[in-house]
Amino acid sequence: MVTNITNLGRSGLSDWLIQRVSAVILALYTLFIVAYLLFNPGLDYYTWSGLFAQTWMRIFSLLAFISLAAHAWIGLWTVTTDYMKSTGVRVGTQLVIILAIFVFLVWGILVLWGA
Repeated sequence: MVTNITNLGRSGLSDWLIQRVSAVILALYTLFIVAYLLFNPGLDYYTWSGLFAQTWMRIFSLLAFISLAAHAWIGLWTVTTDYMKSTGVRVGTQLVIILAIFVFLVWGILVLWGA
């Protein structure tokens, strides 16, 4: 049996809820970006950068980044606990995943808010 040492005390219901909420946020963000691209066929750098210069778009993008990180972590945590029975290998893999998600999140914040 796999122990929950890397689950940080969350319940299955909270994981399920985070997955669903993050999926909705990611779907809304994707639909918005696709619609924006479709309705702006002559899109240039200045229009695109103007969109991301607006605070509401930066916040929406940040929310999408956080949702992607949470969604990815819960999904990958589930996969690693289901298929990796060796605790050492599982924890090592999960640490690499956490590091990768953290780097992605920090990089996304730096891109959005400038550094």
